[in-house]
Amino acid sequence: MKIKNILLTGVAALALASCNDYLDVTAPSSYTEEFVFSQKTEVERALNGVYAQALVKDLYGQAYQLTFNLNSDVDIQISSTSSHTHNSYSRFDCDDQGSEIYKFWTAAYNLIEYANKFVKSAEASALYNTADKEYMQWIGEAKCLRAMAYHDLVVMFGDVPFSLEPATSHGTDFVIPVFDREVIQDSLIKDLQKAAVNMTSTNSVTVEHCSKEFAQSLIARIALTAGGYSLRSVKEDAKSYGVMKRPDNWKAFYQTARDYADSVITAGTHSLKNTYQDVFVNECNYQVVNDDDPIFEIPFAKNSTGSTGYVQGPTYPSNEGKTNGPWGEVKGSVRLNAFYRYLFRDGDLRREFVNGMWYYALNEGSDSVSILTNYYVHNNKWAKIWTKESAALGNISTDNTGINFPYMRYADVLLMFAEADNELQGAPSEKAIKCLTEVHNRAFLDGDPEFIAQAQTDKETFQKAVLNERKWEFAGENSRWRDLVRTNTLAEELMYSFLRYYSAGMQSVQGLTGYEDAINEHDGLEYIDNLPSTVYYHQYKIEEVNAVGLRVISNQTKVPNQPNQLYGYTLDASYNFVDMYPNQTLKSLRIYNPYKSATRPVTSQITNYGFKATGWSSATFYDWGDGNTGSPKDQCKYSFYGFIRSDANGNIWLVRDGRIEQFSSILTADKLPVVRYILPYPNYAIQRSSGVYKNYYGY
Repeated sequence: MKIKNILLTGVAALALASCNDYLDVTAPSSYTEEFVFSQKTEVERALNGVYAQALVKDLYGQAYQLTFNLNSDVDIQISSTSSHTHNSYSRFDCDDQGSEIYKFWTAAYNLIEYANKFVKSAEASALYNTADKEYMQWIGEAKCLRAMAYHDLVVMFGDVPFSLEPATSHGTDFVIPVFDREVIQDSLIKDLQKAAVNMTSTNSVTVEHCSKEFAQSLIARIALTAGGYSLRSVKEDAKSYGVMKRPDNWKAFYQTARDYADSVITAGTHSLKNTYQDVFVNECNYQVVNDDDPIFEIPFAKNSTGSTGYVQGPTYPSNEGKTNGPWGEVKGSVRLNAFYRYLFRDGDLRREFVNGMWYYALNEGSDSVSILTNYYVHNNKWAKIWTKESAALGNISTDNTGINFPYMRYADVLLMFAEADNELQGAPSEKAIKCLTEVHNRAFLDGDPEFIAQAQTDKETFQKAVLNERKWEFAGENSRWRDLVRTNTLAEELMYSFLRYYSAGMQSVQGLTGYEDAINEHDGLEYIDNLPSTVYYHQYKIEEVNAVGLRVISNQTKVPNQPNQLYGYTLDASYNFVDMYPNQTLKSLRIYNPYKSATRPVTSQITNYGFKATGWSSATFYDWGDGNTGSPKDQCKYSFYGFIRSDANGNIWLVRDGRIEQFSSILTADKLPVVRYILPYPNYAIQRSSGVYKNYYGY
């Protein structure tokens, strides 16, 4: 169970030290700033107030997990809207009127203001000079939370207002000056380097607190981002969407990233002992594990904060007056690209666990499960329904699950080291290969040695292997589009992501498009020109749990592991089928042919191995063409609207600096327009600054 939840009562303790322009809170007259920061119990309560600002829905509670997890070949928010909208962030088409950026911006700067006030007051206290280890740890935690918020603002908005001092130090209008992102990133790195020296290891403070390892990991992430590519404005051209650049001193940033990732690895406090699935199932069951993959989890409180497992997982509807199953409503609005599951290597356990192809409906007297035939699949990493005790949330619960979200994982640190080291060395080193191997091996029963052998070929092949590993590893963790930005591959991957949807839609009304060969070559797989029109599936409920907790059904006959034929089943080393889903209170589905075959399955292929199936059902997949227009349906045409889209006549258009140009053939990365992933400053911020803040990038 959770060792320590962040106490919301800390808000009141810190409010007295915050300006009323940010907080409408009046402090009790018995509390003064000097009193709070002279009493360790009050200082800890004030720190809890800093944490509380990170938990709100407009920041890490939901927006980071959903609204600003932008479209890619992994994560997706489908759109059928054929025109510009204020809030269409995920498809790279929005403006400064969007309400969600206003909320995110405000929440991020509220967290920063709380942290700035805490740090300034704590460092001015007499306790600061006592070398109290716990006190210095608390200052380090506040600095980590501040750096988190600034880092994510920089990634999303580019150059932003920046100060490590409270807003009151910038005059009565609180207009904080805008700094170049490299200055911000360099300042954050230096601030964290100083703080990390006095911070405590994870095994002492738990992963629900910022630890020394988290500070070092965050330094690595900020440095790797700073050394990579990002979209820079062209201030003399108001219409320009900008240009992709990396700083001249990028190698220095990469050196910092490698060194600090190596510090975490060398410390030996984290590992990948638990299975990939168990990392997330533990979080869904409020288990805090301090020596494994998670390094820092956003510490939500049950029935109080956090949407993790409510916005992810298979949908379960709410229905007034009826029992909503054991766990209440699940929105399931965090979705994965429909083609994401095709991009995995066969045998990868992550594919079966993460890609959710079913959902639930509420009926009188029973709950029904249905196959998901849509433009996406659910992200099943987290789900309320993975909780082992239904009483944990209750059958009328909705949001505020209290399930922690892993902001930093050890797998990320290993892959950051591998990426940075390979870039600096010009070839994969023994340690970089070991780091990649450690992450990849966890996902395969046999370790998949062929992949590791191929990855070692040269620098470019290894970099691609590391990026692929990150693609398979971090679905739903607001990582993929950022990785593509950093490596200047976002435009290329979005082009192929669009073409997969476009080709599937066209195939259902007109046949092959001519782009299939290019897609197959890019993906290294052949599937896009042979998608199944009919998929067979059956309901399944587990009946046996073995002594070590694995849900296993024994099979004495050696059967080849063919995930293309039995999607959702995995064979262990003894050729037992291992169930992939952590809770079988509700039925789930097993899919026979999610890839190519449209042949009805032979019943004996299941029943001979001891499975209890309810009989085969079938569903139509990838029927995404509009018979009236002879073109793909709107969801295929407009989900990447701000970068690439189609029209009713089947023409494809690219967006370059606000102008559309016709697309007729595959373009190399250097010929594609930039992706305007950078968000505009919210209009209210520009107005409050009296014109000091300005939007660029064609906004």
